Amino acid sequence: MPVSAAVTSIGLVVMWSSGFIGAELGTREAPADTLLMWRFLAAAAILGGAWALFRRRRLRPRALAEQAAIGALSQGGYLGGIVWAVGLGVPSGTAALIAALQPLAAGALAGRLLGETVSPRQWAGLTIGLGGVALVVQGDLSAGPTTAPAWAYGLPFAAMAALLAASFLERRARAPLAPVDAIPLHCLVSAVLFTGVALAGGHAAPPAGGGFWAAVAWTVLLSTVGGYGFYWLSLRRNGVTGTSALIYLTPPTTLVWAYAMFGDAPGWTALAGMAVCVIGVTAATVRRPVRRRPDRSAQLAEEPVRDRAVSRVPAE
Repeated sequence: MPVSAAVTSIGLVVMWSSGFIGAELGTREAPADTLLMWRFLAAAAILGGAWALFRRRRLRPRALAEQAAIGALSQGGYLGGIVWAVGLGVPSGTAALIAALQPLAAGALAGRLLGETVSPRQWAGLTIGLGGVALVVQGDLSAGPTTAPAWAYGLPFAAMAALLAASFLERRARAPLAPVDAIPLHCLVSAVLFTGVALAGGHAAPPAGGGFWAAVAWTVLLSTVGGYGFYWLSLRRNGVTGTSALIYLTPPTTLVWAYAMFGDAPGWTALAGMAVCVIGVTAATVRRPVRRRPDRSAQLAEEPVRDRAVSRVPAE
């Protein structure tokens, strides 16, 4: 049974925002590369095993190559940047807000990459949105000495760019795969990538505490299976711009998650920056209705045949 559009949208927003909380939970217990390594080893084992059991079929070499690149960008590049940033002290809500500038970037790049017209109104929205992010980041930078280093705030921007690139690649793929085939492959590629990073850094061994494995379970079930599953499903249904617009709704959802689980109340500067970003995204993504002139031919078609015949009789 196909998943409805409403379920897809709600599931994407709620599950995608859970990833920022999972990153904070996991990096409290272990380095970012340790969390990512075990997250994707577990996800690849679960999803790959399910695929081999229920979905096993031969995949074309072109599809494997395309999806390997998409997985490296969408999970390796995106999650690597987000989890690393949160591990360095960037608040999860701020990381979510920066990453959610994706709809503005998608609107700005759609003209060149997808042939869509980008209006001056969309460029104005991009500028306003960037101003809102600057307010949020400034609030965190001035919060005190316990905040992340300034350069760490660039990591969510790089992560957003990687996910955006993966989204465009997926839309232009010559051998596209259904999400049930693509996501296990993405997880396998990410498991190999992050295992190499963790081994190189000497962080492969997991901590003994149960909190780490709870964070792994959280990120696998909610963020990977749920978040990425709904993301690729929405990408097929709504395209890059529509899905990116939904991603923008994750920052307020992440703030609700963070307040409920960690007691992190957002400051006034962050709230003001988010409001400015809402204005920017609205300007960039909401289109004005086009007014159409009345169609005279349609009106004539609705007139009774007899009336039109009479109208053609010359007046006496």
